[in-house]
Amino acid sequence: MNSRQRRGVILLLLSVLGALAAFAGVLSVIDDVKSKVGPEVTAYEVKKDIEPYTRLTAAQFEKTEMPKRWLSANAVTDLAAVRDKIAVTTLKKGSLLQSDMIVDQPALQPGQQEIAIMIDAATGVAGKITAGSSVNVYATFEGQKEGDPDLSKIIVTNARVLDVGDLTSLQPDADERTRAATEARPITFALSALDAQRITYAESFAKRVRLALVAPGETGTVPEQERTYELAKDK
Repeated sequence: MNSRQRRGVILLLLSVLGALAAFAGVLSVIDDVKSKVGPEVTAYEVKKDIEPYTRLTAAQFEKTEMPKRWLSANAVTDLAAVRDKIAVTTLKKGSLLQSDMIVDQPALQPGQQEIAIMIDAATGVAGKITAGSSVNVYATFEGQKEGDPDLSKIIVTNARVLDVGDLTSLQPDADERTRAATEARPITFALSALDAQRITYAESFAKRVRLALVAPGETGTVPEQERTYELAKDK
């Protein structure tokens, strides 16, 4: 082997050693990053804005993976945590779900019972009513006999909404074929026995039942003399 060949072999060996050293350096950097970042865990992001007091479901969130050390202690890592929960504030799209963003769905109080009626968008404040809302329930009745005026009545005040169901297609009854099919949502209330009877009567016999959203924190009731309205008596 002449001197030129020996130099070539030496340079080749040096190149191999350099490559090995560079590879070892890369591995060292990767190990260092892994040691600083730590293992990844599952977290959940909000798919789109969720209004306060909305009942939560797993479909409203999407799974993401991120280093455990970057998560706050109250980050939700299991969607079972949203079962029977509602949003306590507006949940913004893309934000990570935290346990302090959700609370238990309101439960029945002693003497109350659950009752649900179907409400369409036109009479249900166009989707603004959510679990936890309070509403006044209005009903319009035809006069009992010919010549009697139609009446609008507030039949229940401050009714607490427990749940707002999915939009459902409704078909007209056999004796209401002139009415077009529409869509409505089941609204579940927590009511006393008497108020449950009132709202059931209204759903069965009123021409139309409407819900009026009550401002958050409002606890006053409508005076009895202001609960019935007749157009002829309006001054």
